[in-house]
Amino acid sequence: MRIIVDAMGGDNAPREIVKGAVKAKRELGVDITLVGREDEVRACLADEGCSDIEIVNADEVVTMEDDPSTATRRKKNSSMAVALTMLRDGRGDAMVSAGSTGALLTGATLTVKRIHGIRRAAMAPVLPAGEHGVMLIDCGANVECTAEYLLQFAYMGSFYAKKMMGCDNPRVGLLNVGTEDTKGGDLQHQTFALLRQAGDEGRINFVGNIEGTGVFSGAADVVVTDGFTGNVLLKTTEGVIKYIMGALKGVFYKSTVNKLAAAVLKGDLAEMKKSMDVNEVGGTALIGISKPVVKAHGSSNAASIFAAVRQAIAFAGSGLISDINANIEYMKIKGEEKNGQA
Repeated sequence: MRIIVDAMGGDNAPREIVKGAVKAKRELGVDITLVGREDEVRACLADEGCSDIEIVNADEVVTMEDDPSTATRRKKNSSMAVALTMLRDGRGDAMVSAGSTGALLTGATLTVKRIHGIRRAAMAPVLPAGEHGVMLIDCGANVECTAEYLLQFAYMGSFYAKKMMGCDNPRVGLLNVGTEDTKGGDLQHQTFALLRQAGDEGRINFVGNIEGTGVFSGAADVVVTDGFTGNVLLKTTEGVIKYIMGALKGVFYKSTVNKLAAAVLKGDLAEMKKSMDVNEVGGTALIGISKPVVKAHGSSNAASIFAAVRQAIAFAGSGLISDINANIEYMKIKGEEKNGQA
């Protein structure tokens, strides 16, 4: 298996990207292609004592200042654009980038293309909760959604949870302002009806509406929502985690007794921190694209890139895209129902 890595994407490129890629090659036994400015990438590889990773030169870099909607088209020789073209052309099995989220999503949609019949690709991070984690779909790719989009997100999220998260019968919940069937606006009402029908047909395990408090209390394995709401939830979660970890550190350093308590709990605290560390998760899958693309965190270090490559390997070998293709007819709204959408 070969993973294409955008060596110039992210805040710490190319050094940390290269370090993570080298670690993945050595420990996971996967072939890697690094795409970026060849001289810079080769120098980083030399520092790692590695000379057997393929490099594809790309002189341009997509930056955070570039317009996401046009970046890969205007910068066709950027590391991101070249990597996506390679994936499209079958020169790798999956692609990883820590570059601009918007540019990657747009580039993947235009270059690699969506799965036929999928209306919008979704970003689906796995949040730290319970034994398997909980998938949030969508988390920002689609700010405005229709009920059909959310229906497709539910199916795709369910397939991902089964293939990638180890959930035998993933529970799918619709994020709402209450658990009652009548809660929410028109979008939630229409989506609820579609998900209930899919659940009654045995195609997904729909457990109904869930509130924000249910996301981390085990109410569902897959949380379906529009990208605006999902992004607010995701960023709030990241902020709360940072606050809690900082507050805990302050408590344990407050006195000698507290420091002794911290020493006793050191192992458990380390495990807790690890479970919430974005560097351990790796990245966010772009689900609905016709080939596996993983978006690593913009501030990724070598450990995060290693985890993202590991995730990409699992994604490429999961059969997830085949499952989506095989069920696409159930993920569409027929004529009259579609015309009734807001």
